[in-house]
Amino acid sequence: MHTLPSQPGVRVSLAELIDIRHRLREVQLFSTPSRRSPLIGLHRSKLRGRGIDFDQVRVYQPGDDVRTIDWRVTARTQEPHTKLFHEERERPVYLLVEQSRPLFFGSGVQLKSVLAAQAAALFGWAALTHNDRIGGLVFGDGEHHEVRPRRSKQSLLQLLNRLVGANHALHADMQAPQGTFGPALRRAREVLRPGSLLVVICDERALTDAAEQQLALLGRHIDLILLPISDPLDHALPAAGLLRFGEQQAVLELDTYDSDLRRAYRELGEARRLRWQHAAQRMRALLLPLSSQTDMFEQLREYLEQPAADSRR
Repeated sequence: MHTLPSQPGVRVSLAELIDIRHRLREVQLFSTPSRRSPLIGLHRSKLRGRGIDFDQVRVYQPGDDVRTIDWRVTARTQEPHTKLFHEERERPVYLLVEQSRPLFFGSGVQLKSVLAAQAAALFGWAALTHNDRIGGLVFGDGEHHEVRPRRSKQSLLQLLNRLVGANHALHADMQAPQGTFGPALRRAREVLRPGSLLVVICDERALTDAAEQQLALLGRHIDLILLPISDPLDHALPAAGLLRFGEQQAVLELDTYDSDLRRAYRELGEARRLRWQHAAQRMRALLLPLSSQTDMFEQLREYLEQPAADSRR
């Protein structure tokens, strides 16, 4: 287990990620027998019956999906009846979590890398509590750390420990990674069977053409939850005068008083946001973008409070 010192908002510790399990009541991510998660209503499964089991038949009610009508019962009773389903138990839940240098940045309450680790821990504990099998892949700057899905607390702890190790290995002088998201998605395609749930937690800037193609292939057979991580400075530049950025021997200067420059920068950020939104709509994936500006639990509670028919997702 990693015991490296943590810096709140800059580094995560294993103890911090373990403690997140005590806050599961704040956000109901998965349905339970006594409570249905509002997030499930935001998620439209592409394949009828994928990831769910038959529960019972009841009288058809306005708003029910006509594709679930039980025609045999309807013919026998001369009254429309529809099938009800409940979520499949012990499905594999796979966390694909990025820990790379582009995430080692933040102007809000935490670095993006810390937010990604917290989100992975939250979904991991929620899945384990839901009796699902949990595993995942931590990917980033040259190294991948994989844990195969098992319904085991030790499996999740192993994944979180590797996540902490990758988080503590990040530093500002690292060389930027080249195309690590696509290979991580290809690995997920190799290990996940139909009906699995893939939770993708990555930098908002990671969605390239190749990565989007891999996501689309995954979305044909498994459920997807997408959590692109961003920072306020990814979307807008402040009018702060001349800003200088350096990377090894390269130096970039930007005059942020230039309104045309700030507008072009905002447009690039908006284009990334819209790309994720359009991709999620095509794949019928659940999109939960997170910002380092605000506490993760506050953001997820806002999603939970939105109507189930929110067309933005």
